[in-house]
Amino acid sequence: QVQLVESGGGLVQAGGSLRLSCTASGIGFSGKTMLWGRQAPGQQRELVAHITSDGITNYADSVKGRFTISRDNAKNTVYLQMNSLKPEDTGVYYCAAKLGGFNAWGRGTQVTVTV
Repeated sequence: QVQLVESGGGLVQAGGSLRLSCTASGIGFSGKTMLWGRQAPGQQRELVAHITSDGITNYADSVKGRFTISRDNAKNTVYLQMNSLKPEDTGVYYCAAKLGGFNAWGRGTQVTVTV
């Protein structure tokens, strides 16, 4: 079965850094575009970044210059390095794999950025 498990969330002060990891199984990882999204309370899910199978990246304007998405195909893992964190970055962060007609999402990891 498809499984995506996020880790690395936590509580940090504004200006701090955090690295999220997502390990995938059952998806043929190396050939898939991987995504990170986030959702704040009462808000719709927002796409944060993606990385294609050959390493092309794209970022939401709100995180450009601060976040970096990367992947390690040998570990079936996608990362999101988050620097210069702001309180508005707070939310549940999810990873997903593009599986053709739909995205398979993990259960998420909480990121809280305090003032």
